[in-house]
Amino acid sequence: MSSTLISMFIFVLAASLSPGPNNIMLTASGANFGFMQTIPHMAGIIAGFPTMILAVGLGLGQIFIQLPQLHDILKWLGSAYLLFLAFKIATAARPKQNATVAKPLSFIQAALFQWVNPKGWIVSVAALANYTTQEGSYLIETLVVVGMFFAVSLGATTSWTFFGSLIRLLLRSEWAIRIFNMIMAILIVASIALLYI
Repeated sequence: MSSTLISMFIFVLAASLSPGPNNIMLTASGANFGFMQTIPHMAGIIAGFPTMILAVGLGLGQIFIQLPQLHDILKWLGSAYLLFLAFKIATAARPKQNATVAKPLSFIQAALFQWVNPKGWIVSVAALANYTTQEGSYLIETLVVVGMFFAVSLGATTSWTFFGSLIRLLLRSEWAIRIFNMIMAILIVASIALLYI
């Protein structure tokens, strides 16, 4: 394995496992709904994020270079949507008591969320900037980055959801789930704030 691939793997591992909107929401979903019900959410991330990286690599990134204000608009929209999700998590009741309203993100919702996730844009642009070259085959290098994120996302999403489902065993009272949901919502807001510091 070349030093570039090792470096890429470390970068992808750190980006995929670090607390961010996706991982915090997976933990909250695992805690509120359990592992099995969160699988569509996990699958949406596993498919959606590498697809976004591929789209950026195949030219979508050029649009942001030509229209930098579009990146700012997307960042603000993504942040607003994350604040909405944080509010929904903070005010969520135990699913059994509110079964008609409370439900995890679907595959489509999670996949589409990648396009408004500010951390996702930063990571995808950084990965492509660092691990593609003008000298090599840009398409092949982009596909390697996409493949690496796909493979690592399988383990990362599973780990965070499993962690949430373990926490679920401890959250036996209504107040415990509310405190946990408030903490998860605060973490989402903090992850947004870090993008603007």
